Amino acid sequence: MLIEIHMLQNHAPSNLNRDDTGSPKECTFGGIKRGRISSQCIKRSIRRSAVFAEELGHCKLATRTRRLPLLVKEKLIAAGLSEELAAIAAEKATGFGNKKGETRDDERTKQTMFLTEHDIDALVTVLKTAAEEAGTPAKLKKVSAKDLQKTAELGGWRPITVDMALFGRMITSPAFTDVEASMQVAHAISTNRIDHEFDYFTAADDRQGVDEDDDEAGADMIGDVEFNSACYYKYFTLDTDAFIANLARHAPGEAEAEAQRAAAAAIPAFVKAAIFTSPSGKQNSFAAHQLPDAILIEVRPHKTPVSYANAFVKPALANGSADLVDDSIQKFVQHADTITRKFSLKTTKRLWFSTGDQKLASTEEAAVTECETVDDLLNALRALLPGGEASDV
Repeated sequence: MLIEIHMLQNHAPSNLNRDDTGSPKECTFGGIKRGRISSQCIKRSIRRSAVFAEELGHCKLATRTRRLPLLVKEKLIAAGLSEELAAIAAEKATGFGNKKGETRDDERTKQTMFLTEHDIDALVTVLKTAAEEAGTPAKLKKVSAKDLQKTAELGGWRPITVDMALFGRMITSPAFTDVEASMQVAHAISTNRIDHEFDYFTAADDRQGVDEDDDEAGADMIGDVEFNSACYYKYFTLDTDAFIANLARHAPGEAEAEAQRAAAAAIPAFVKAAIFTSPSGKQNSFAAHQLPDAILIEVRPHKTPVSYANAFVKPALANGSADLVDDSIQKFVQHADTITRKFSLKTTKRLWFSTGDQKLASTEEAAVTECETVDDLLNALRALLPGGEASDV
């Protein structure tokens, strides 16, 4: 089945996701400039959030890093290898992440890689075996990193983490397999027209004027920070079958049943993290920690994803009868109902949460479940998932 998540979230003045010049990211939609938060930024903020980690409990998540050699060296020393051999083995690990196996001397891989603890442990085992077989530092130095990447032990089955099963992995090293993402995340765009503004700021010396002979005046530094304020439409779509298949990874035994239980815990955890997490960009300066005002979760039997971004081709506006958030929700509800009716979109369930009093229309197949609280929303979602009663990841 397909689970689609739609959110409307109004942020106070902020610079949540910057471009290469430091300006808030933007785009043109419907011929009008909009605020934008990249999908990469949204995914990272959720994946690295305390909410996601807490909801998943003891379940380990993957790590995106270039510091694989350093991690490997620490584990090799802990496993009893001498510091000299561990350092040479770690240098071999720098050749991972590029097909030629070219090593470096800075304990970094050329490519940033998304790795599980199982991936790192498998590499440690291979390098430890190579070091022990070589016996001496001189012989170990002659071992090719390119050949090590093709070692059979690295090509075997290994479980992956829920974040990797959600967001996927593309990697050039033959030691680690690619993972097709089961979730698609849209760039969040503002429902309203955007006009960027500038915060002119100064920094003054706290000791200025304290000493009797100090006649300095003015600021020690001046600058400006660009910002905007926008109501964002966020959209996520999850293929639950692909998610469960990623977690099972053709493992032996009862892996699919275990993967279903993991998915039943991970999907509500993801939704909760998406609700309660915002990007960290410039938050020390703006503290734009606002929660969504509307959330729609649709469960579809057919894997035909539908975004409702076109609800905002004509930008939302604050007017005499509604503020920006109210107008955004009204446009969203009207568009979602129209598209569902006109295209006869099949839905197994529609879960609706709003801080206002806007209602969604029911369809012939499924009545809308009005959720009074976010807890009600998450509990209703859990009840729809295979193995939804389980909380063990």
